Amino acid sequence: MKENHPNLSVDSTDLFLLKLVQDDGQIPNAKVAEKLAMSETPCWRRRKRLEEKGLIVGYQANLNRELLGFEVLALVQICFSNHTDDLPFQFEKKIQEIPEILSCHNVTGEADYFLLVVAENLTSYEKFLRNTLRKLPGVNSIKSSLSLREVKSSSRLPINVLLNGSSE
Repeated sequence: MKENHPNLSVDSTDLFLLKLVQDDGQIPNAKVAEKLAMSETPCWRRRKRLEEKGLIVGYQANLNRELLGFEVLALVQICFSNHTDDLPFQFEKKIQEIPEILSCHNVTGEADYFLLVVAENLTSYEKFLRNTLRKLPGVNSIKSSLSLREVKSSSRLPINVLLNGSSE
């Protein structure tokens, strides 16, 4: 097992529990306890401890964006012309309020930020660019790449690597 964050004490049972709840956020405690070969109360306590430590940050259903009508998935590069003052802070604060932005990353390289954005269609994406992204504080240039086909999409961490020491 690889070394974890120094302030976190996580053993292989914790990791297996994390894998189980990541695979199925609705898995009942009784089923988790059974798979961990432990009684329900200690299992529940362990799960609560992992939540309190911040290792489990929430539970959510994964939705099919295309079936819900979000046909466009855009990878957007944002560049600032001025990195002074608190423009990046203002930008990051505004980003939190925009539901079409699924993720935002402050990055190295030519761009300052990469965004993952959904839209219903190209017309709605164009309006989003014009009415929302271009009006964000600090934005100097925007470059969009539209996804032709999503090959893989996941927010699941490779817990098996931590359990086994390698990818399987």
